[in-house]
Amino acid sequence: MEQVRTILLHRSVYADNDKEADLLRAYLKDRGVFVVNLMSSPGAGKTTTLTALISKIKDKVRVGVMEADIDSDVDAIRIAERTGVKSIQLHTGGMCHLDAGMTKTGLDEIDISNLDIVFLENVGNLVCPAEFDTGASLDVMILSVPEGDDKPLKYPLVFEKSDLVIINKIDALKYFNFDLEKCISYIKARNKNATIIPVSAKTGEGIDEVAKYFLKKIVDFKEC
Repeated sequence: MEQVRTILLHRSVYADNDKEADLLRAYLKDRGVFVVNLMSSPGAGKTTTLTALISKIKDKVRVGVMEADIDSDVDAIRIAERTGVKSIQLHTGGMCHLDAGMTKTGLDEIDISNLDIVFLENVGNLVCPAEFDTGASLDVMILSVPEGDDKPLKYPLVFEKSDLVIINKIDALKYFNFDLEKCISYIKARNKNATIIPVSAKTGEGIDEVAKYFLKKIVDFKEC
């Protein structure tokens, strides 16, 4: 009886996507468009944080937003109504992540010809989005205080891949057993190069610092 063969399909899937992501990054670099992959669990405050951030930078750079969800267009409508920037909704058809091909499809639809930065709000979860390269120039993770300070220990990959970690809802620190310094140490243990900025999207605390971070990244991107 012939031995059964096991084929590791995920390797070829990831390899093909990585190639497509590299091509997409080069395509975006040629056009001067800085794409940010924004990841978090559901309810961490991605859309609220993004709304607060866009309000700080939209007069300085041209902003677009792509909201990815399994279904609904609630977040895209909210962003468009609250900020006035160009926003489109991406439906993943049940998939829990975006890959480079999906990102390229969305970028073609939003029309990047008059944009400096595009925020890609990935599907809300801490596992799948971190496994697929979207072709973005920057990966950002939002962790919220109610989720607990141990998330970098439980979901290491998303923290290892993130250039910036935003710790949101710090206005609620007194209501939760969340040790901010301990959480920062956990993140640094996973990714010593990550920038970490505590914020409250609700009160606006820390949002100016996040805005400065992104404006500098855009300048550096266009100059290099």
